Amino acid sequence: MKFRPRIARGLLALFGGTLLLGSLTACAGRHGWHEAGPDSGAMRAHMVERIGRKLELDADQRQRLDTLAARLQGQRQAMRGDTTDARAPWRALFAGPTFDQAAATRLVEEKTAAVRSGSPEVIAALADFYDHLRPAQQQQVRDFIERRGGRWSRHG
Repeated sequence: MKFRPRIARGLLALFGGTLLLGSLTACAGRHGWHEAGPDSGAMRAHMVERIGRKLELDADQRQRLDTLAARLQGQRQAMRGDTTDARAPWRALFAGPTFDQAAATRLVEEKTAAVRSGSPEVIAALADFYDHLRPAQQQQVRDFIERRGGRWSRHG
């Protein structure tokens, strides 16, 4: 039974990383990444600048954060697809007199494939960023996750 603590720590680390990833993605969503347009680079720069100020990042850490933000933006775009209205495919499932199960399955498979293909790069960028933070900065990130987790649990 020596493996249980290791598994628990691994799951906790994965959960924490997922929360951080979700937080950064949510932040990206609130700050205008709904569409990948000409200003998406400016929005990413704004997010990197804001997080950089809060964490007091050095130039190397900011570059790693920018790489993470670019990966997140790419993953978000892959999930969104080519449409300008991300909800349109979902609404189409309910357009007829019966629910289009085949189309729903295809849509879920497309989104799942997008997550599968892009997640390794996002996770690697997240690990690279987090692992290069100073211990005090890592604690700030953990505190942020803890605060956000509390807010999430009240709403859902």
